[in-house]
Amino acid sequence: MASKSPITVTELSAMKSRGDRISCLTVYDYSFAHVLDEAGVEILLVGDSLGMVIQGHATTLPVSMHDVTYHTRCVSRACRTALVIADMPFGSFQGSPQSAFENAACLLGEGGAHMVKIEGGAVMAQTVSFLVERGIPVCGHLGLTPQSVNQFGGFRVQGRQESAAEQLRRDARSLDEAGASLLILEAMPSDLAKDLTESVSAPTIGIGAGSGTDGQVLVLYDLLGIYPKKSPKFSKNFLEGKGSVAEAVRTFVEDVRAGRFPDPEHSF
Repeated sequence: MASKSPITVTELSAMKSRGDRISCLTVYDYSFAHVLDEAGVEILLVGDSLGMVIQGHATTLPVSMHDVTYHTRCVSRACRTALVIADMPFGSFQGSPQSAFENAACLLGEGGAHMVKIEGGAVMAQTVSFLVERGIPVCGHLGLTPQSVNQFGGFRVQGRQESAAEQLRRDARSLDEAGASLLILEAMPSDLAKDLTESVSAPTIGIGAGSGTDGQVLVLYDLLGIYPKKSPKFSKNFLEGKGSVAEAVRTFVEDVRAGRFPDPEHSF
């Protein structure tokens, strides 16, 4: 594969402007990270989904800062071109902007991440602004935010009612104005995700949010069909019929870039 320049927040913004779709996958270790980086995935997300697919928990809530820092360190060692985002686990950023900064600085300094991801809408705007002003790029996360699973009453699609959709519009604007470099939109109606994408300057990455976003993300173990529990409706097994993990990942990247994934079957 030809050598490429490292993906930066500036390049992600340029991709949105050009209409180039962005591919993103979760990953938790050096070997898989190397495969994804070589396949041309633009963003590698060390998600707190590791609590479920790696550790076997029912939710992401038990994941600690130590867990995410360790896995981020493993992933960052493999990356030559991909941008690495580290998920801030439950309890690591909600207390105060200062505590969020200290934990985010750990993920960049010790973990080698290029950006951190924070769940939550307008209520987190002050924290996002605090981090950005201190040199830490932030990815927001709206819609189905797994750390709020107990508040939502389960893993449910968000934004179906107009009042909920309007709140998500306010949330997206607030995070965008606070300086978020990226927004993940999870499990929401396709038309709402498209509306949010067109209303913010930050690139959006969808998961279960239709094809109207600037990019797509899946949990790697769902993409490979190896998570032993039920995968969500919006996921797809890209390894089926393929000869290798690398081929499955390349197919995902190609399908995202060509607009073939997600199709209506994998959207709400």
